Amino acid sequence: MIGRSFYSNNQKMTYCVAIAVDAGLIFCSDSRTNAGIDKVSTYSKMFNFGIDGERQLVILTAGNLATSQAAIAKIKTDIRQNTEVNLLNVETIDDAADYLGDISREQQEKRTVEGKKFEASFIIGGQIGASTPRLLLVYPEGNHIETSADTPYLQIGESKYGSPILDRILTPELDLDTCAMCALVSMDSTLRSNLSVGPPIETTIYKNGSLVIDNYHRFEEDSEFLRDLKKSWDKLLKDAFRQMPPLSWATNWDKSSRERNGAS
Repeated sequence: MIGRSFYSNNQKMTYCVAIAVDAGLIFCSDSRTNAGIDKVSTYSKMFNFGIDGERQLVILTAGNLATSQAAIAKIKTDIRQNTEVNLLNVETIDDAADYLGDISREQQEKRTVEGKKFEASFIIGGQIGASTPRLLLVYPEGNHIETSADTPYLQIGESKYGSPILDRILTPELDLDTCAMCALVSMDSTLRSNLSVGPPIETTIYKNGSLVIDNYHRFEEDSEFLRDLKKSWDKLLKDAFRQMPPLSWATNWDKSSRERNGAS
């Protein structure tokens, strides 16, 4: 089954992006779950599960909050009870994605009312042992896709505003700091265009082979860094736009258009 690309409305009230390059992985997520006139609610959408020196896995969530929270709670319970299959004993990232997909479908089925499903999507990524760090997107149906050399990032939620910078900048050989900045600019573009996405913004930078999560940042709404990033990016975009070549071809184009219209 090919994973569907559409999401239910509440999937749009979030934006998560993860990047895979040779040097490691970047995870970035917003925390807004409600943006009504009278109330703004925030919940973390980034979760880490691991054993230092053995494995590290990060999960990003989007979609129905009850479904995603129930799925994360089930994962934590399985780890606590040391079930036969859990995130601390699966052998591969594919196994982890299959396990997460099964839990997600199970929680969605519990919440199906009159045929209406409360869907959730997930990005799961990390490293197990000496294997290569990987990122996978788990669809509501439970199946998953992976990053590639041509598309080294995955998104869930409100993805369209943050894609251009990712498509233009990301390549497999980039360093992690550059990739992290790219993810944050992608997030800033989304924040500017969609008020239902908002801070706190969480980022995790995972270095290939480290098998520890020691580079996590949380940027609150009043973050001076986020303000500086926004101002700098806005200024650079405007400066770049002002340096665009003039439309020197416009007069000739208009003339040829008139000639074609007259000829017809």
